[in-house]
Amino acid sequence: MNIVCLDLEGVLVPEIWIAFAEASGIPELKRTTRDEPDYDKLMRWRIGILKEHGLGLKEIQDTIATIDPIPGAKEFLDELRSLTQVIIISDTFTQFATPLMKKLGWPTIFCNSLEVAENGEITEFKMRIENSKLTTVKALQSIGYETIASGDSYNDLGMIKASKAGFLFKSTDKIKADNPELPAFEDYEELLAAIKKELN
Repeated sequence: MNIVCLDLEGVLVPEIWIAFAEASGIPELKRTTRDEPDYDKLMRWRIGILKEHGLGLKEIQDTIATIDPIPGAKEFLDELRSLTQVIIISDTFTQFATPLMKKLGWPTIFCNSLEVAENGEITEFKMRIENSKLTTVKALQSIGYETIASGDSYNDLGMIKASKAGFLFKSTDKIKADNPELPAFEDYEELLAAIKKELN
């Protein structure tokens, strides 16, 4: 029994924080999990910048409404879901992901949630579980699934390496150089072919 576990941002949709950094004119917010391995540190830093600029959930959601999946992502996902079970495991938040799931045809996603004050200020974030991607993959394995995983960032490496097959997708040169044993792909056709090979 196979199940494919995919990261969301950078793999199926553009990076939400990069899009928001561009829309808000705050270049510091372009920093993502491709740059910062410590997610807790990254999110606390982001919340501090939002507070400093008086920005909240609504402004981020307005940007998310303008984001479309990466070209070819929905078709890739549709074909993959016709072959096997697929779960998106993301460190993003329900409040960010829901509009994007609609555009991707409502795939299953496991992600986190934000705590938001009445005035729309993001005050805290609640992780579903510690080290969520690796923990989720191990949990799936414990109930009889063999996992195949793909992602682009530092926080994907745990689930990729713990799976029977794992692939980097649209990753950075540094992450690829630091993990030469992981096959790295740039387009959906290549990734789909690699996954199909593992499904047989």
